[in-house]
Amino acid sequence: MKILSMQSWVAFGHVGNAAAIFPLQRLGAEVLAIHTVQFSNHTGYGDWTGQVFTGDHLHDLARGLAARGALSLDAALSGYLGDAGVGRAILDIVAQARAASPAMLYCCDPVMGDTGRGLFVHPDIPPLLLDHAAPAADIMTPNQFELEQMTGISCHSRAELLRAISSLQDRMRRDGPRLVLVTSVRTGETADDTVELVAASPEASFLLKTPRLPLNANGAGDLIAALFLFHVASGDRSGAALRHALECAGSATWAVLARTASAGSAELCLVAAQDEIVSPTSRYDARSL
Repeated sequence: MKILSMQSWVAFGHVGNAAAIFPLQRLGAEVLAIHTVQFSNHTGYGDWTGQVFTGDHLHDLARGLAARGALSLDAALSGYLGDAGVGRAILDIVAQARAASPAMLYCCDPVMGDTGRGLFVHPDIPPLLLDHAAPAADIMTPNQFELEQMTGISCHSRAELLRAISSLQDRMRRDGPRLVLVTSVRTGETADDTVELVAASPEASFLLKTPRLPLNANGAGDLIAALFLFHVASGDRSGAALRHALECAGSATWAVLARTASAGSAELCLVAAQDEIVSPTSRYDARSL
């Protein structure tokens, strides 16, 4: 499987491409990477060094990949967007790759913000994601805050969450499977000691519960988006395959987070937990909603 991942890169720690590339490789994928930034560390530390790349930089790299015939892909993945120019370049590259490989899956992780932090992207990013990225996407992986921002639907119950997912699916690529994975779900039905994930196609939806861990690790959303994309692309896109992808991605991400919490680490312990990415020792089962 060949996957193009277009995300941020950090020299220290595991967010963006640094949270996605190694797990995908560990699962056996051939990963092509285009970095949208190169920083010393993620911005949550409060200070960092490095550079933000431009849309022209991304286009230039894509031209080089096309010259090698390397844009014939099984899947493409995008995450945090520093500015609208980078977002437009990513969508241009997705369109170019899809022309070479019409069956390619595009997964857009619509990184915008989170509960408690609010929006942390430039104001032109949310409309770009909703009006341009969603119509090109086969898979979207918002957290609950991002889903609510994109749809205008407050998800106080699972019924409202499913209505918001359906609203987002209506904006997604018509010829695609229109799969949505919602991470960090907390509704009125969620127990305090539990984290919920919901994955849905237009035909079916599934709920996965894992124990809540005593940490809030940067990069967990980037990790689960990559894992979910891999397992969807490896399946037959049926309801059973969607459920399997949710179980594999959710179980592996929980195992990495559990190892991280046990180590008391501020960064994901991806290398130490690499076997868990392939074969999680704790398996969590999803149920139909």
